[in-house]
Amino acid sequence: MNAGASAKEYGIFLPVGNGGWIMSETAPHPRATYADNREITLVAERLGLDFVMSMAKWRGYGGRTDHWGQTLESLTTTSALAEATERIALWTTVHTNLFHPALVAKMLATLDQVSDGRCGVNLVVGAYEHEFSQMGQWRADFSHDDRYRYTEEWLEVLERLWTQDSVTHHGEFFTLDDCQSRPHPARRPRVISAGRSPAGLRFQAAHCDGSFLTAADLPGLRVANDEVKAHAAEHGRTIRTYAMLTVVLGASDAAARETFLEYGRGYDAEAVTNMKLSWGLPLERAMSMTAGDEAHEAFQTAVVVGGAESVTEQVLAHVEDTGLDGVMLIFPDYLRDLPVFGERVLPALRAASGTTP
Repeated sequence: MNAGASAKEYGIFLPVGNGGWIMSETAPHPRATYADNREITLVAERLGLDFVMSMAKWRGYGGRTDHWGQTLESLTTTSALAEATERIALWTTVHTNLFHPALVAKMLATLDQVSDGRCGVNLVVGAYEHEFSQMGQWRADFSHDDRYRYTEEWLEVLERLWTQDSVTHHGEFFTLDDCQSRPHPARRPRVISAGRSPAGLRFQAAHCDGSFLTAADLPGLRVANDEVKAHAAEHGRTIRTYAMLTVVLGASDAAARETFLEYGRGYDAEAVTNMKLSWGLPLERAMSMTAGDEAHEAFQTAVVVGGAESVTEQVLAHVEDTGLDGVMLIFPDYLRDLPVFGERVLPALRAASGTTP
């Protein structure tokens, strides 16, 4: 791909958890298998997409669909995909509260070699209590801001281990004495994070190469994009911004809308409620939210719905009207939908940003 500073990036959020990103009994139900995720990644690479990313998830949300009850581990999945691919960038996910930075420094230095410099890491500050309390790894004494202070020190240790032959560090959370981690990565892996809290945006602006943003609408995404980029500029840095987007693509706008409504019809209210409880919402609020627009309740991200021309216009609006540098795409049925998107939508998106695969 001919990618200049203004090039838009288009990637895939891999379905490494069963059910993918739609919590519904009437939607396709991707399997949490390496074979499927490998095939999806190879299709994405063949179509000329820029990256794939896998999440890290240690406990599902139950419900009738057992949503994310089965998941692949992100680092091992990404390492295998690195061997299977040649060009596409590969972004893994690490929970900083589960992995010591010295362990991750070695793992990512290895992944840098396997991928020939194509790897990146999405850092997650774990916030779903039951995901970690089940293994005795939840710090009830940590506030939201404490978790980000912890992760800042975590990343400082990681980056020193990537560049220094010996690291001695006596900090608030970590103690290292003549800690060694060689070889160093030939190219610093790209560091990405998500979150819209003030602490999250400060962390991204000061330390990350990429930021995943969420908002209720496109004007909100524009505000978030401008905010994190302004914060980065205050640190003398630049940062690229992304959003997640589910694509319901049909033969026509009407057909796509019918499919969208059908997926919403079977939404898994119990799983959706459990997901919202994991965000820290009170039970009454989590349950009341699921009683609203059922068609949207099944989806975990913003959704674009329509035929190829309409989807192209909507995706372009997400990057052109907001200032975002790219989107990470989700499909109901990746192996069915992705080739159609690559043939009928992606070329127009590339042309609009002046890039070629």
